[in-house]
Amino acid sequence: MLKEFQDHLESRLSFLKDSKLLIAISGGIDSVVLTHLCYKSQLNVALAHCNFNLRGKESDADEDFVLQLAEDLDLEVFVESFDTEGYAEENKRSIQMAARELRYNWFSELSEQLQFDYVLTAHHADDNLETFLINFTRGTGLEGLTGIPEVNEVFVRPLLPFSNEQIANFAKDNDIKWRDDSSNKSTKYLRNKLRHDVIPILKEINPSLLQSFQSTLSHLNDTFGIVEDAMETFLKEAIIKVTSQETKYKVEVFKKQSAPKAFLYETFKSYGFTQWDDILNLLSAQPGKYVASATHRLIKDRDVLILTGNISEVLPDESITVLDTNATLKIPCGYLEFSEVDVLNTEHHENCIYIDKGLLHSPLTIRQKKQGDAFSPLGMKGKKKKLSKFFKDEKFSLVDKENTWLFCSDDNIVWVIGKRADDRFKVTDKTKHILKIELIQ
Repeated sequence: MLKEFQDHLESRLSFLKDSKLLIAISGGIDSVVLTHLCYKSQLNVALAHCNFNLRGKESDADEDFVLQLAEDLDLEVFVESFDTEGYAEENKRSIQMAARELRYNWFSELSEQLQFDYVLTAHHADDNLETFLINFTRGTGLEGLTGIPEVNEVFVRPLLPFSNEQIANFAKDNDIKWRDDSSNKSTKYLRNKLRHDVIPILKEINPSLLQSFQSTLSHLNDTFGIVEDAMETFLKEAIIKVTSQETKYKVEVFKKQSAPKAFLYETFKSYGFTQWDDILNLLSAQPGKYVASATHRLIKDRDVLILTGNISEVLPDESITVLDTNATLKIPCGYLEFSEVDVLNTEHHENCIYIDKGLLHSPLTIRQKKQGDAFSPLGMKGKKKKLSKFFKDEKFSLVDKENTWLFCSDDNIVWVIGKRADDRFKVTDKTKHILKIELIQ
């Protein structure tokens, strides 16, 4: 296996030979064999071990084993102890997911702080098959059936072409010792149930299962490449506008596809959506309809779909009090710069207004819309207009409304910030103090 491993490095992962590498090592057979293969191949490696404190003395014994292995091979070793159960409870994660997040976050921090080029993990062909089956049983798109990536940013998996049987034989032939994790024997976890109960049956049906699986993965990855190329072309046509707050897509571009639901899935799969029939219905829905995930919303607005953050991230609970009208104030849509001026030119534009400071009354606040809001748009000579009607006339989308802020004097709207000032606060011949307010984005 050593020769096959070195040949694989030469043909697929030659960049590792001149890199500073960190091996994620649990003490189990896979990561220990990876360590020995890298050591025998004279790669520049150090070890990183996570003690998740989930198995009492057994966890501590794993740590001791890794420390001894590092000493035996004269390798640098890093060990981190985690309160995995506490993290899982605090972040509402399963124990497995909590451990995964903790270790990958720590590996990333180590590689960045100590300038390791890559982190090696010991995932192998059987792990790849298990991941495929997990995704398959839970329901997934094409990307969930393409397997574990061999290279993913700083993470590299050099053992992916090798089976657990090959790894076990190498350990036996080279008298390599390792630690057995007792939790791997429990079938209460889906991965272990597949490993112990399902995959042996599949291998009995097809003794060449892993080879067949590798071939299937190759075909699926080729197909996924075609899909990615098609999506790149599609999105160039579909996307109208991208800002920090939203992305707009042409509805018609989705509608004209032979399988619009597939294009919707590929476009929005990364944003936590699951209601794909509802999203398909958005294409013909009334403006204002939306579908929400835990983190995002997809909103229908006339002839566009708008992708934005979740409403809980958009609407704050409290207003902002303006304490000083001679300073600069940070607000969610930028900065408001207040200054008293003595100028004849008081022409308004969207991001800058001039008002009669003497007409302002405390409290001065920055807030968002509320039911019944009305103001007198500048130029309408005191005539009132409901804010909702103003939004409609200006063709505001739901996102535009949510991201519009109001500068108010004693709850009277002085300025729909960045849009329109109120006529009641305009500068006149009787004005003694002119206040300039400018929005800086």
